[in-house]
Amino acid sequence: MNREQMIAQIAHRSTPWDIVVIGGGATGMGVAVDAATRGFDVLLLEAKDFGKGTSSRSTKLVHGGVRYLEQGNVSLVMEALKERGLLRQNAPHLVSDLAFIVPNYSWWEAPFYGIGLKLYDMLAGKYGFGKSRVLSADETLERLPTLQTDGLRGGVIYYDGQFDDSRLLIHLAATAADHGAALANYMPVTSLLKDEEGYLNGVTARDDETGLEYQIHAQVVVNATGMFTDHIRRMADPESAAIVEPSQGIHLVFERSFLEGDAAIMVPHTSDGRVMFAIPWHGHTLVGTTDTPIEQPSYEPRPFEQEIQFILDTAALYLSRPPKRSDVLSVYVGIRPLVKAGGPAAKTSAIARDHTIHVDNSGLLTITGGKWTTYRHMAEDCVDHAITLGKLREEPCITKTLKIHGYSKHTEDLGSLWVYGSDATSILDIAARDSKLSKPLHPELPYIGAEVAWATRQEMARKVEDALARRTRALFLNAQAAHEMALSAARIMAEELHQGEDWIKQQVSEFQALASQYSLR
Repeated sequence: MNREQMIAQIAHRSTPWDIVVIGGGATGMGVAVDAATRGFDVLLLEAKDFGKGTSSRSTKLVHGGVRYLEQGNVSLVMEALKERGLLRQNAPHLVSDLAFIVPNYSWWEAPFYGIGLKLYDMLAGKYGFGKSRVLSADETLERLPTLQTDGLRGGVIYYDGQFDDSRLLIHLAATAADHGAALANYMPVTSLLKDEEGYLNGVTARDDETGLEYQIHAQVVVNATGMFTDHIRRMADPESAAIVEPSQGIHLVFERSFLEGDAAIMVPHTSDGRVMFAIPWHGHTLVGTTDTPIEQPSYEPRPFEQEIQFILDTAALYLSRPPKRSDVLSVYVGIRPLVKAGGPAAKTSAIARDHTIHVDNSGLLTITGGKWTTYRHMAEDCVDHAITLGKLREEPCITKTLKIHGYSKHTEDLGSLWVYGSDATSILDIAARDSKLSKPLHPELPYIGAEVAWATRQEMARKVEDALARRTRALFLNAQAAHEMALSAARIMAEELHQGEDWIKQQVSEFQALASQYSLR
């Protein structure tokens, strides 16, 4: 993917696009992939970088949602379990199964959770990842050696999916591009275009790198902006009532030693009403999440002190080595674009994660809600609506069996480059041609210079933040290490983008200021 070529497609386009998608997160990218693979002319516009918002800040799980089963939302669980299976089938280089253990400290927990997880297995059917079963205390500690032993009676093991969210997003972008879609990051939509009858027929968008503004016409405009859904809806109708109720969740990242073994921990009930996970991820331990209603969304939400303390306190109940603030390598915050319930909800954790599609009087097609696991089904539903709304030709959805860009079943020998799938060989070639790019950018993280070069050449990374937060996951794994990597990454990117020292200094300054927000030290 090359940004200059994408912008040229926008500038030279003389006929309307079939579909213009606003928003480059999981939902918008899923719509772009679905529409492009049906043969439509598709343009996706993202105001910041792809996945800058919620889609890079998840709990890194592809799952059915055990707690939705407890809430009685069986249809959502069944849909998510099916989509979980399709994701592992279509992107095995990015999605894998992981053992989860519910530790039992009371006599009733094993039969209670055991029965519930057997139902979870049954609902998964042919898309199951493994059979759940009850474990003894010794078996539980064999799988989780660093689990709190006081009062431990045993556990229940079940299997779910794990992934790298922003890496999947970038591979979805590449998949859309492979099938003819045009995509542009740092291209905010500034207004919506309407015909004489007041019907939506396009957008105005500004290229933040050049300042140039473009009028872009389309048969259908899709609003897939997640937490900023209502902002775009009010461009079409300033009187639109809000349909999104934002809630933020935080995750703390620690050294891998806090969670030794080959499994994750799932705590089904915490004091804030959410499930809490402690999972191994990229050689670290990730613990989260919270659920805190907020007034307004933002691209860089801050953790509340009570959220940090809640996770530390809850983790201390289950880990033999209670984590402290000084142990936190990074803290990141995501905002869920929850669809408002019919009446006031007591807790945002009780709001269903189903998606919603809405068409306003001007013809703006909005899709919001849902979750990462169900992005493909959401996209299929949205494009079906777009075909009807825009009177486009009927074309069947093919994404159930579509291999995601980089598809590879054999990534075991690639080390940390496994997330690139078949693209890993190209990164190794870059490293082989330039020894400077073969070296790790920091001793505490596995990322090499060739990954930054690849991100800039082929994945539309335009800033140091793009490369260190979303193409690699340095910022999310170790904020201090990412801070120290900034200058090296900036120099590599400057050479690729033909930028000078002033650009390097500005990028390092901006990124290091951002990295400080991810650190508690």
